[in-house]
Amino acid sequence: MTRPLRAVAVSGGLQRPSRAATLATYLLDLIASEVACDRHLVELGCLAPDLAGAIWRNQLPDTVECELVAVEQADILVVVTPVFRGSYTGLFKHFFDFIDQDALVDKPVLLAATGGSERHALMIDHQLRPLFSFFQARTLPLGIYATEKDYLDHRVQNEALVQRAQLAVERALPLLHLSRGRGVDATGGMAAA
Repeated sequence: MTRPLRAVAVSGGLQRPSRAATLATYLLDLIASEVACDRHLVELGCLAPDLAGAIWRNQLPDTVECELVAVEQADILVVVTPVFRGSYTGLFKHFFDFIDQDALVDKPVLLAATGGSERHALMIDHQLRPLFSFFQARTLPLGIYATEKDYLDHRVQNEALVQRAQLAVERALPLLHLSRGRGVDATGGMAAA
């Protein structure tokens, strides 16, 4: 018996409400509209006090460890970070420093970022893509970048952004169906194909 896919999003937003978390939730909802999945959102802003002083994973409290495990066991990962000084936030990098080096191998990852202007849109390809290439993840070719003008009342509003997000998810579906086709059993192990 196959289980629903595990779709996990990591939001690097540090404030509430967060444009990064709004975009992450929006992308999770788009994925869920196409395939049966369990959705989970990791909000790094909520974990910041527990992450800040840790150097080793065994120093982290259970709340953070559970979120790390959720990311490592995801079938598809959505990552959204605000752009801070031309890159992802330090807290975002610190969180991924605790992820097992082999946990994301071949995992589909949808890359997204939020920023104050269009000038930082290439951050997805110059910063995020290399980070997830290190993990040997399958970064999806179409990244999503949003600025403040793409939101209205803390909701994704811009039609061009909506269409780009839909296209990104549409292009991810073949990889998700491959993951599903490998047959994941109810215990989380791979079933015989």
